[in-house]
Formats: sequence, C-alpha cells, structure tokens
Amino acid sequence: MRQSLSTVGGLALLATTLVGPGCAKRVATDAGPAPESIAEYYPLAVGNQWTYRLDGRDDKPVTVEIVKEQDGYFLDNQGGQLSVDAFGLRDPKRYLLRGPLEAGRGWNNVVSVSSTERYQLVQVGFACQVPAGSFPNCVSVEGRNRVDAQTTLVNTMTFAAGVGLVRVDVATEHAGKRVPQTELELTKFKVAPANAGATPPPATN
Repeated sequence: MRQSLSTVGGLALLATTLVGPGCAKRVATDAGPAPESIAEYYPLAVGNQWTYRLDGRDDKPVTVEIVKEQDGYFLDNQGGQLSVDAFGLRDPKRYLLRGPLEAGRGWNNVVSVSSTERYQLVQVGFACQVPAGSFPNCVSVEGRNRVDAQTTLVNTMTFAAGVGLVRVDVATEHAGKRVPQTELELTKFKVAPANAGATPPPATN
C-alpha cells in the first residue's frame, strides 16, 4: 500500500506511516493570500512544544518541539519542517492549511509525479476538546489520497487557534466503509505568545 500523506511537522513520521489524502468534493483555485490568522493555528517559534498520546494510551507520549529555524522553515525534533507564507501553513511539499478559512474550500497538492493529495476544510470556528483542554476556535482539515481503485487513505487534522495541532485521526476507506487506524490527541503544550520577541513600540508621553 502506497503511503504518501503528510500530517503536520514531526507527526508526519507517526500518523503518516498509515495515511494519505484522496478525493475532495471541491478543489479551490488560487483564491488569493490567506488571512494572517492562519499563523495562529500553528504557532511557529523555537521552543514551542506539543505532547500527544497515541490511540488513547498515556504510557508512550510523543513530544514535538521546534528546535531551530533554517532556510525559511521551522524544524522540529521529529524531522518536520513548517512555514507560513502568504497562502497558508505548509511543509516543503504541501499546504496543510490554506485560506481563506471557509468550510468546504479545498486544494490540491501535487507531491510527486504519481501522487496528488486533496485537502478540504471540513469545519471552521468550532469548539473542540482534547486531554489538553477545551478550545473555542478550531478548524478541521481532511486530507485524502486514493491508494487504489477501492482504498483511500484519510487524514483529519484539527487545529486550535493559539495552540496548534490538537488532534489527528487517520483512517482508511474501503468499499464505502471508513476504518479508524490511528488517533493522536494533545495532552499538553508550551507555546510562546504570538508577540513574543516583537520589538515593543516606543513609549509615548
């Protein structure tokens, strides 16, 4: 079975050993620059850290930490590389979150000659809950990749504003049935404030 879908950052080495995106119902054309708010959904700064539990188990936590910035990307300890540009959140091969943030909007990522990933915004502006807490402003993205005539790999990522990736659900679809494969849930995180490191404005009298 071909494995081709990346999740976010270092989690690509975990969940994506099972996943890949397939057919979205709608594919967006270039819709112009993404709103600046996209950066809120995955805060990128050296030292930011997220810890996840895998398939409901607390005995083998996975921690993703941004360790350096290089060539325009933030690199984490799991091998992930992420950046936010004028259109959205991306790794070197694909956009993982792309604006405008509207439910139903989709886009294609051609990651190789033989692999096209299709992404779609499923929900925008909803509340979600994971072991790390409840978050009022979340978006979910479904990535799909057709493996063969009968099987599609599906990766659903949930991002929370000001926090980052809070949940990943990996499944396969075969003959119309979706079978869960892997689940990652955020249990704790350490994220610098959005304005950390910014130059303070001059004092006024």
